[in-house]
Parts: sequence; structure tokens; C-alpha cells
Amino acid sequence: MTLADFEPDSVPKPERPSLWKWYVCVLLLLATVVNYMDRLTVNTLAIEIQTEFHLNDEQYGQMELGFGLAYAAGSLLFGWLVDRVGVYWLYPLVLAGWSAMGFLTGLSQSSTELFLLRIFLGLFEAGHFPCGLKTIQLMLVPRDRALGNSILQSGSALGSILAPQAIRMLMTSGHDNWRLPFLVIGAGGSLWVFFWLASIRRGEFRVKAPRDNALEPQKEAKEDGAGSSLFRTIWSAPFLSLVVVVICINLNWHIFRVWLPKFLREARGYDRTAMLNFTTFYYVAADVGSLTTGFLSSLLARRGLSVFASRMWVYAGCCLLTLLTTAAALLPAGPWLLAALLGVAFGGLGVYTAYYSLVQDLSHKHMGKITGILATTTWLVSASFHPLFGRYLDQTKRYDLVIGASGWLPLVGLIAVLVLWNRSAGRRTPTVNDILD
Repeated sequence: MTLADFEPDSVPKPERPSLWKWYVCVLLLLATVVNYMDRLTVNTLAIEIQTEFHLNDEQYGQMELGFGLAYAAGSLLFGWLVDRVGVYWLYPLVLAGWSAMGFLTGLSQSSTELFLLRIFLGLFEAGHFPCGLKTIQLMLVPRDRALGNSILQSGSALGSILAPQAIRMLMTSGHDNWRLPFLVIGAGGSLWVFFWLASIRRGEFRVKAPRDNALEPQKEAKEDGAGSSLFRTIWSAPFLSLVVVVICINLNWHIFRVWLPKFLREARGYDRTAMLNFTTFYYVAADVGSLTTGFLSSLLARRGLSVFASRMWVYAGCCLLTLLTTAAALLPAGPWLLAALLGVAFGGLGVYTAYYSLVQDLSHKHMGKITGILATTTWLVSASFHPLFGRYLDQTKRYDLVIGASGWLPLVGLIAVLVLWNRSAGRRTPTVNDILD
């Protein structure tokens, strides 16, 4: 290994086939699958784990707090590293790290061990999206990034689909029946490391020119901030709008990631099998939402709508669906409740394609660091929320208020972008008024 192996990334070598970039997007999707399967195993088996280690809901929420704070710290660390050393070695290292933490969780013998492993899982998992988003930014032109991002993000839904069904098949009788899923799912991550190293050439992404805008040979719009300082970028109005967006969409998504299994079982009376089966459909709807929104955004851009406007129209449609959380909070168990939750899933993951594309527009040079700062911000907020909600549940046993309100948060993010995105001098991104053209 030489110092050249750690040069920052750039566009792939031209001799690659045209479909190669989409093959890499599929690899990124699979990494997200592994990421979410490791992350969700604890949430899916929350009641079993709480029973064995005698944890109340507030203590369960504190585990999510530890995970989230570690994820926040890891976002800063790996966001800086991906801009510094690139993705070739960093990506497999972080994936191997979080897979090992997931495996060891199945061997934990105390709540303290479980808590520490959850912290290290969050630390390593934080490296995934900076690496994935950096790869997409360097491979795809702006009009295709929404689709690439949707493929990357859809892996979170696919992993969430596979996790409950894998757990259902792996569950065995006996005292330690919750441990086997951690061991199997954690060990499975090593396969991705093999495929990445076998598929990507050493130095595949390497700087070709000193100017950042050389990374976009087919520019539709020259992106402001590509050569600006990190300080200037993070103090801009567009960045502030993304702070609001990332907090809102993540808080909505993670409320359901962490608490939906318990909501279905404790608040609506579904048994474990019914919960596992429905959560599969929930994440199928989320996966469809992610892929559909990416496809629609790219299609609208190719049909003549501005790149910015195409993203915002699709984001707005997703907001209408996330508002169904209000109905979900009021409905009893039954088909209408489940239908409302499927709509929430579609919109809740669909909004991410626009968010990631906007992040990639802010800067080439500092994209990893910007992603890390935004992720740190949202995880500090969302992680702090879970123990507070757990304490509230211990006292009231009522989910409806928080579930009902969560779906309005993405709409707040949309308003922030429409108001703030273009309030910086010299931006060449399409204006908000393009939405009405």
C-alpha cells in the first residue's frame, strides 16, 4: 500500500462500461441493507431483550441514545476521513467494524455489554452514508444523483424488510433464542467486503484535476460552493435549510424505526408474528417510495423541469403521505391503520432522495465533512429524543401523540428549503420560483 492509495476520490476511469456506475450503486444498496439489518435487530427484538436484561422503556431509549451519540461522533470522524483518504479502504473497514459489533451483540451477557456494543455499532455505522454519498457524487451528474441516492437509500428499506423475516426464521426455542439472529446477520457483512474489494480497483476514484468542477464533465448547472471554504459553506442559508430538513426527516423516520414494533404490539395488540409480517410490508412500501421518488425526480429533470424543481415537487408529494401519521394515531387495529402506515413508510423514506441530492450540490471538496456535520446534528437531536419518549411511555403507555405529530416534520423541512435555499449571493442553482414555471 502506498500513499497514492489514500488520495482523495474522483471520477472513475473512462474505460469502465457505461453501466458500471449503476453496478456500483447496487453495491452501495447492499451495504445499506447490511447496515440496517444490523441496526434493526435490536429494535425488532426489543421486548425479548428488555425481558432478559430487565430494561424498562426509558433504559431501552437510553440504548438508542448511546447509539445515536456514537453515530453523531462517527459522522464527524468518517465525514472528515472520506474527504481525506477516499472510499476504497475506508468503506470496507467501517462495514467490517459494524458487522463485528453486531455479531458480538449476540454474545453479550449483561446490559452494560449490550450498551457498549450498541455504542460501537453506531460509531462504525456512521461511516456508511459519507462513503456512499461521496461515491455517488463522484460518479453521477446532478440529474442522475436523485436516482443514485434512491438506490443507496432504498437499501435501508430492503434491510428492514429482510431483518424481521430473517429473525423469524432464525428464532429458536430456549432462553437465548434472540441471540442467533445477531450472530448470523453480523457475520453476513463480511461477504460485502469481499465483493467490494473484488469489484473496485485500487485507486478507482482518484483526483484527475485540481479543479473540483472537473468532476462534472456534463454539468447542467454549475454548483456553488465547490471551491469555497468549509466555513463559508456551513454558514450559508442553504446549509441552514438542510439542517432543518435533516432533523425533521430523520426524526420522523427513526421514531418509526425504533418504536413501530412496540407500537404495534403494545398499543394496537398485534402479536409478534403479525408485527414481524407487517413490518416487512412497511419497509417494502418504504423501498418502493425510495426508488419511485428517485426515478420520478430524474424523469422530471430529463423532461425539462429544472433539477431543483423536480426534487421539490417529489418531496412535496411525499410530505402529503407522511401526514397520514395523524390518521394512524387515531385508528384502531385493522386494515385502515395498516394502510395509513404503508403511506407513511412510502413518503418517510422517499424524502431522502431530495435531501441527499441537495447535500451533494453544496460542495465537492467538503462533501464528506458536510454530510458528517449534518448527520451529527440530526443524531444528537433524535438520539436525545428516544429516552425522553421512553420515560413518557413508562408513565402513560400512550404512543398516539408522538406518532400523530411526527409526520408533519418533513413538511417543516420542505418549507425551510423553499424559504432559505437560494438566499446566498451568486448561487447558480435553479431558484424556488422554478417550481411554478
